[in-house]
Parts: sequence; C-alpha cells; structure tokens
Amino acid sequence: MKVTVAAVQMACGWDRDANLRKAEALVREAASRGANIVLLQEMFSTHFFGFMDWKPEYFALAAPVEGNPVLARMAALAKELGVVLPVNFFERANNAYYNTVMVIDADGRELGIYRKSHIPVGPPGCFEKVYTSPGDTGFKVWKTRYGTIGVGICWDQWFPEAARIMCLLGAELLFYPTAIGSDCHDHWQRAMQGHAAANLTPLVVSNRVGTESGEFGTTNFWGRSFVAGPTGEIVAEAGGEEEVITATFDLEAIREMRANWGVFRDRRPDLYGPLLSLDGVTRSV
Repeated sequence: MKVTVAAVQMACGWDRDANLRKAEALVREAASRGANIVLLQEMFSTHFFGFMDWKPEYFALAAPVEGNPVLARMAALAKELGVVLPVNFFERANNAYYNTVMVIDADGRELGIYRKSHIPVGPPGCFEKVYTSPGDTGFKVWKTRYGTIGVGICWDQWFPEAARIMCLLGAELLFYPTAIGSDCHDHWQRAMQGHAAANLTPLVVSNRVGTESGEFGTTNFWGRSFVAGPTGEIVAEAGGEEEVITATFDLEAIREMRANWGVFRDRRPDLYGPLLSLDGVTRSV
C-alpha cells in the first residue's frame, strides 16, 4: 500500500480560533496534494506557553478529552477530507495536566491518546514541567486506514528507546509533532534520521515557525519540518516559513526491506537489561 504523508508548519498567536483556521487551511492544502496522513505541530492551537512564561492562568487552556472542541473540530475535518490526523493538545484529566496526542482516523473516529513521556527542563524560560506531568500511557501504536502509526511528542524524539518500542509494536510510520527553536538543528535532525534508519521506518516531523515572546524571554521557532525515509535519508524538508511538505512511501516494500535487513530478527533482548535502569546497572529482583 502506498501512503502519502504530510507535515505542516505554521506560526501561532494567542487567538485560538485564528490558529485553528490556519491549521485547517494547511490540512486542506495537504489533502489537496494527496496526503493521507497529515501531521500538525506541537500545541498548534495556542501560543506555546510552555516556553517563556510561568502564569497559573495558562492552566485554563487545558481541556478534557471528552467534549474537547479542538478534537471535535479536527475530527470533523479528518472525516470530511478522509485523512488521518494526529492532533496534539493540552489535556486536563481531573487534577492532572498532560501534553497529549489524539489519533483521529480518516473516518473521524478518535482512536486513542498518547501522553508525552519525556518532559524537558530545557534552557532558562522552559516551564513544561510546571504545566504538564510525564505521560502515563506508555508508547503506543494505532491501526489507521493508512497503516499502523506511532506518535511521539517533541522531547520524546531524542530517545531511541521510544522509536524502537513503537516499531516493535508494529509502527510502519513514526510521527513527531514538535516545538523547538534552540541552536541544535543539525543535531536534532540527525538524531531522528537515526531513528528512521535504525528501524527502517519512515519518520515525519512537524515543527513550529515564528517568534513567540513571554515574560522570561523569546523563542524563535525555526521550522525545518522534514520527512525521513526508511534508511534515514531526507526525502522532504521545509524552510523557515509556513509550509506544507509531502512524501509517498510503499509500506509493503518497506516491510520487505525491514525483514530482509534483520535488525529486528537479530535483536538480543536478553542482553538489554541495563536499559531498564538509569545508571546502566542490572539488578536482581
């Protein structure tokens, strides 16, 4: 099965409805170019309050999964266009808050959530740990109309364990909504190219663009969203402005390639015990 993926990138402001209108327009553009799965960036419906500001009123931007207006709007769009949408949002779950993705299938059904596992401290002015707790869902995959996908969120992209687990669970494509603007672009891109290459699995990244300011500083999001192929090669890459990029993959051909290379066949889980500890020491129970 051939699947066309898209990454879209945009600048965001404090007007949530304006952000959503812009996101819808970009998804429509991607669909008009044949995209089957469209990835929007991290926290696309708001200014990214996780950077630059520590204000309790920002917790009011979170909403539960049930009755969530952003999810309802994106679900209607997915159904209308027949596209799969991994939708990132700020979730409130009773007294807990998470950075969460809902995977919406091409018929508008909500398939389930993933909560961001790794929460960064980052440079001065990054307050993600104030607003969100580490996710409790574990890494997950979803069978969609256009293949089985895995989704990580931003800081998750630095951890090869996350990508490997999703691929072990059957992910045929990996997606990472992102918001990053520090001086580490080349390192950032190479790390994710490595995930694609090590797992022989295409990978899609959507990053924000534009400048966003708060009380504690300013962040320049540099975009550069990209799609990596199954050997880590860059097959599509955006610049620093609002943009849509696409790429097409033959999932059956890639599945054959993956099996032929043997990177999953030749794994030695019996030797990987040190991965289960922070200091690399295997301890008996």
